[in-house]
Amino acid sequence: MVDTVVNIHAAKTHFSRLVERAEHGERITIARDGVPVAMLVAIEVETTLRRRPIGMDRGKVIIHAGFDDPLPELEDHADDPIEPAVGSEM
Repeated sequence: MVDTVVNIHAAKTHFSRLVERAEHGERITIARDGVPVAMLVAIEVETTLRRRPIGMDRGKVIIHAGFDDPLPELEDHADDPIEPAVGSEM
């Protein structure tokens, strides 16, 4: 594993790049006046939790034209005021 030491100012200036390097296995030590004070390392994340490519599920989900139509059993109550539930914080 590669070890890199950067001072705080450089870490603030190049934070995005340092995070990317850490994601690829580099261990970044952050120092103040040459004294190590923190370490930036990648965390282990299950591959199922990683960001999925856009469009991965295209065509698998179908939303029908009437999806947001009022439910027939509630049509008679469409103009009724909505009362908050007892104990709700509003």
